Amino acid sequence: MRSLLYLTIALIILSCSGPSSTSTNTKEHKKNEVLVLGTIHSGHLKHSEFGLDVLTDLIKKINPDVILTEIPPDRFDAAVEGFMRDDTISEPRVMRFPEYVDVIFPLSKTMDFEMVPTAGWTKEMADQRSLQLKAISQDSTRAIDWEIFTEAGAKSDSLMKASGRQYDPYWINSDEYDKIAEIELGTYNDLFNEELGPGGWDNINESHFGHIADALEKYNDQGKRILITYGAGHKGWFLRALKKRDDVKIISLIEAVGE
Repeated sequence: MRSLLYLTIALIILSCSGPSSTSTNTKEHKKNEVLVLGTIHSGHLKHSEFGLDVLTDLIKKINPDVILTEIPPDRFDAAVEGFMRDDTISEPRVMRFPEYVDVIFPLSKTMDFEMVPTAGWTKEMADQRSLQLKAISQDSTRAIDWEIFTEAGAKSDSLMKASGRQYDPYWINSDEYDKIAEIELGTYNDLFNEELGPGGWDNINESHFGHIADALEKYNDQGKRILITYGAGHKGWFLRALKKRDDVKIISLIEAVGE
């Protein structure tokens, strides 16, 4: 009788203690994989090493769940509507990017990924930036600054050509490419970022990455593969920002598809 009483008490204690640490109700957190794929915009139409067919094959192999695009949110719906209507892109900003017109939008018909617009660009910002840079280039009091900037650009171009892999997608998506690009882009940023306001290099990247960060929060802990497609110059900036986050796993192009 006493044994039965002890057993009853033990069962009551267990029932009141809540679920164990091995409960199947425990949520499993899965970091998203994030890959930044640098593109070359109109260069995809000119250079077979990274032509449209190569880009198409890479994205198929990456097999993303989500693509964060270099398309401004206020231009995205018009681009989608045009594509759904007649399989073409008529939105002026998006038309500039063959990677979307000829690759990513068409692939959306046969692959199961979501496109998200994340560009911080506005036409007004771009127009103002062009006017300011033109004025700086023609200002005799800024001649030294402009010379430093153009020399940095020439050095970056020279080193890229010297690599012998200037249009190789694997090299474009490497740390070496980012270091060489930073010679020009870092100089551009140091000299002109504050002066150019929203169009400055750090400033526009912060705007882009604000949208990217919002998207990463939306898909947080869902174990998705997220592909970020921007002009290759942005890649180094984005990777530095992504490395500050502990909620994503950054993967390289080679890790995603092999070489």
